[in-house]
Order: sequence, then structure tokens, then C-alpha cells
Amino acid sequence: MTAYDVGLLILRVVLGLTMAAHGYNKFFGKGGLKGTAGWFDSMGMKPGMFHARVAATTEMAAGIGLAVGLLTPIPAAGFVALMLVAAWTVHKPNGFFIVKEGWEYNLVLAASAVGIATIGAGKLSLDHLLFSATGLYDYLHGWWGLAIAAGLGLIGGIGQLAIFYRPPAKTSA
Repeated sequence: MTAYDVGLLILRVVLGLTMAAHGYNKFFGKGGLKGTAGWFDSMGMKPGMFHARVAATTEMAAGIGLAVGLLTPIPAAGFVALMLVAAWTVHKPNGFFIVKEGWEYNLVLAASAVGIATIGAGKLSLDHLLFSATGLYDYLHGWWGLAIAAGLGLIGGIGQLAIFYRPPAKTSA
């Protein structure tokens, strides 16, 4: 075990559990799925209940997957898709900075997950434990990790926006 592997573990666990907490909150926080569904409907992600379930499940699965380092590029792709949709539907009009409810936080989470997928989950991960002696391991880091995380994430996020996002019409003040 090296400091490098411990550093990757810290990053994976903090990022992953942060994302999983967002999913947990959508399921069980104040308002629960019903409140989340109403919020999604109001921003143009319809049907809201479908998107509430998909978002909460993906946040929990991607978060836990990244935290334990299991098939790391796939949960990283989940981060990219989730954060692209969140940035586009909620934060884009507010600019970059999070202090103005901009998309800065979304970018940091997505880029960090892709960075981890590129570097690999490290020796303190299920990827290493389960796959390091197999041919699959080569696809779980490096250029393949980057391509899978960024490619699948962008396809998922753009696809979801193209198929489902219908922003409400602007009303005159």
C-alpha cells in the first residue's frame, strides 16, 4: 500500500459518498421522491417521478460504485451524466460560480470522477481485488477509463436532455 493508493481511496470515498448522499436525500429527505418529482416537473424534466427515481438511484449507485472502486469508469460516467443534466437544467442560467448557484460544483464532481476513472481506482479498490489478474482490468483505467467515463457520461446526459428536457416557457414579468 502506498500514499498514492490511500489518496485515491480518500478521493473515491469522499466523492462517492457525497453523490450517494444526494441520492439518499432524494429518496428519504424532506419531501422524498414526491417532492423531488415535483421539482423535476417544474424545471421541465418530465415525467418528474420517473426522473426522480432515475436520478436518486443513479446517484446512489454511482456514488457507492465510485467509493468502493467497482468498475470505476461506469460510476464515473454516471457522475458525468448526472452533473451535465444538473448543470444544464438548474445551474446554467446562474453562471459558473457556486456562490451564485452556478455550475462550478457540477463540473468539479464530474471532472474528479473522470480523473479517477483515468488514473484508476488504485490497489485499495474492488477493481484491483477482483480484476487485476484479468484482461478486463485494462479497460478500468488509462485511456479506456477516460473514454468510457467521459463517452458514456456525455451520451447519457445529452440523451436524457434531448429526449426528456422541455423547459417551461418564460413568463413576462
